[in-house]
Amino acid sequence: MNLKKNIISSCTIGLLMLAISCESNPGTSKTYNEGINIIPMPQSLTEQKGLFTLTDRTSIGALTPESRVVARYFADKMKLSTGYDITVEDKGRIMLKIDADATIGNEGYRLDVTPDAVMVTANTPQGLFYGMQSFMQLLPAEIESKEKVRGIAWTAPSVTITDTPRFGYRGIHVDPCRHFMTVAEMKKLIDVSAMFKINRLHWHLTEDQGWRIEIKKYPKLTEIGGKRIEGEGTEYGPFFYTQDEVKDIVQYAEKRFITIIPELEIPGHELAAIAAYPELSCKGEPITPRIIWGVEDIVMCPGKESVFAFLEDVIDEMVALFPSVYFHIGGDECPKSSWETCPLCQKRIKEEGLKANAHHTAEDLLQTYVVTRIEKYLAQYGKKIIGWDEILEGTPAPSATIMSWRGEKGGIEAALKGHDAIMTPGSNGLYLDFYQGDPKIEPVAIGGYSSLEKVYNYNPVPDKLTTIGKGHHIIGTQANVWSEYLYTNDLREYQTFPRCIALSETAWTQQARKDYKDFERRLNNALVRLDAHDINYHIPLPEQPGGSCDRVAFTDESTTLEFTNTRSYDMVYTTDGTEPTARSARYESPISFSTNGTLKIATLLPSGKLSRVRTILIEKQTPMPAIRAENLKQGLTVEMTYGYYLNINELNASAKTPDVIKEIKQLNELTSQEKYDESMRSVKQYAAVGTGFLKIPADGVYFLSSDLEEVWLDDKLLINNSGEVKRHSRKDTSIALAKGLHKLKTVFLGHIIGGWPSNWNDGSIKLRRSDEAEFKPVTGNMLWH
Repeated sequence: MNLKKNIISSCTIGLLMLAISCESNPGTSKTYNEGINIIPMPQSLTEQKGLFTLTDRTSIGALTPESRVVARYFADKMKLSTGYDITVEDKGRIMLKIDADATIGNEGYRLDVTPDAVMVTANTPQGLFYGMQSFMQLLPAEIESKEKVRGIAWTAPSVTITDTPRFGYRGIHVDPCRHFMTVAEMKKLIDVSAMFKINRLHWHLTEDQGWRIEIKKYPKLTEIGGKRIEGEGTEYGPFFYTQDEVKDIVQYAEKRFITIIPELEIPGHELAAIAAYPELSCKGEPITPRIIWGVEDIVMCPGKESVFAFLEDVIDEMVALFPSVYFHIGGDECPKSSWETCPLCQKRIKEEGLKANAHHTAEDLLQTYVVTRIEKYLAQYGKKIIGWDEILEGTPAPSATIMSWRGEKGGIEAALKGHDAIMTPGSNGLYLDFYQGDPKIEPVAIGGYSSLEKVYNYNPVPDKLTTIGKGHHIIGTQANVWSEYLYTNDLREYQTFPRCIALSETAWTQQARKDYKDFERRLNNALVRLDAHDINYHIPLPEQPGGSCDRVAFTDESTTLEFTNTRSYDMVYTTDGTEPTARSARYESPISFSTNGTLKIATLLPSGKLSRVRTILIEKQTPMPAIRAENLKQGLTVEMTYGYYLNINELNASAKTPDVIKEIKQLNELTSQEKYDESMRSVKQYAAVGTGFLKIPADGVYFLSSDLEEVWLDDKLLINNSGEVKRHSRKDTSIALAKGLHKLKTVFLGHIIGGWPSNWNDGSIKLRRSDEAEFKPVTGNMLWH
């Protein structure tokens, strides 16, 4: 699988600022270090005159054991970048002081920086930690380096800050079930999240695709449920966290004032557990962990008392690992078709007196029974549940907190019913697995669109709740990083940052204090800090209006290429085949070509770092002439060969005679010759090669887009998606065509790559003439054979 072709990895110069700094004279200031760059923006900040200078004689003063721990944490960090042996004593030029102040709460702080001293006061060590994070952001971004940096004046502007968070819950969610995160990767995320005052990490540990936590009483959960055989035939796993590793990660997060909240999905999204112990389902049939995405209809059987014994045993082991008061029990996307025909489930419904009403079936209420029963069991441990907004379909206990993901409706309903709620609506930008740029050139994603600005501008408290005095029930907000298409940690970081940083300001800073333009400015400093932590963050790519394409044909005397990017950064380019650098020509207006050429263009950050370089081939063409053909019929001839083929070479190597030759009228028939259920377990896979002619309505340059394996026109391979995750087309091309018939060949291979079944696509080819704004699908009246 050529997933590497889809992975956006920014130019690998993560420590660029270090190299630049080494050549600089002491006191040289980088543009990204100018001004106040604290993220999230404090509630009150007043700039004063003068600078505080960190030197090799600086010490940190702290009087209590708890404050000394915080002091030591930052002294060690600053030593790495400055080389200064900063000591922790009773008194110092930097003082950390616990001092009761009811106005700033448990997480708030006061920070006073003068040329002579730094004073951080707070009610708690957590407040001191956040005050010091703000102080670190007043220093040059290079302070985050893990290696000594020379040539930097370690100065901080004098300020007076009073700060306290808007919300007590400021979270990020990670999903190691679809694609695993190592212990080191978890700690890396925790380190960076803590810099921006994130205080909750929602750890999604069980899923259809994998069970990721050791349960000693049930070893098969990780032995069997911790691995899967991918559609490509490779084994993924076994991957899981031992209980010792969980303890280590939880303690690591606690030292950075991040509480980890575990999630045990019930009663749906548990196929990996059912694969390990089939008796947990209604039918008890052997099964394997799910290898595709979507919603699985094999779920736990609430009619069996043994299922509750299993869940209670799992909870017994999990609660000992997680001090968090909150315990997430899932509760989302649970198909109930198996319960409708299960005698034990129907018996349970009858025994519990669960009767359908105008809004819910008896099976809906059976899920409520499951949630309520588990909620009561967790309460024995002093735990409160969080559940996805589907649990509102029943009557959860008043202490239950609702996580609103299907828009804001769940959060509003929860607040109206007196429940606390955490806002995490995908429709408002908080699903970070959504696209953040042009899908034609970004790595494959689940869909949607969530720009940095959209995340930043989100207000978690709906006006409706504010108006009626219920806004206090919204206790926070969370960004979710689902990992269906995040095959590597580089991709996970690419999707997470910097949008997670925008979420941090949304969660901490009062709405009236937010300013997106100023946030963009401060973010330039934060990105250099991310470089020091080797974070593969997203840099907006140069995009072409109307849809980006890496092969641009033209027929006129010249053509011009226009580019934008989502954050108005400078762009640099070359036309001589060399790789662009920060010193290359700046893009200032559309670029003209009158002959064949190669354009290489990248986005340039203020730090000097470049995005991935886009290579665009420009070709002057003569329109491909139309073909004369008579006695044609509408549609295509299709040769079907049964079998599972990952690429065209495997099909050709089989040397099989087609099993079926038939006619089709529409392209969507290519992918729908065999029926399949949602799980894809019963599909009879096949290859389908369609041949015929494509009728082009007018002369012109046409852009083509398709998720098919291959698309040929006039014996020329135009689109080749071999090895690609065929979720969205990222192999668009263009060609000059004359009006009339052109020889067409299409190739469909039924298979699963990257968790996405190609059968789920519609087989379409989309065309856009260069003078048109939108793509249009090839229709049946354009196909002939």
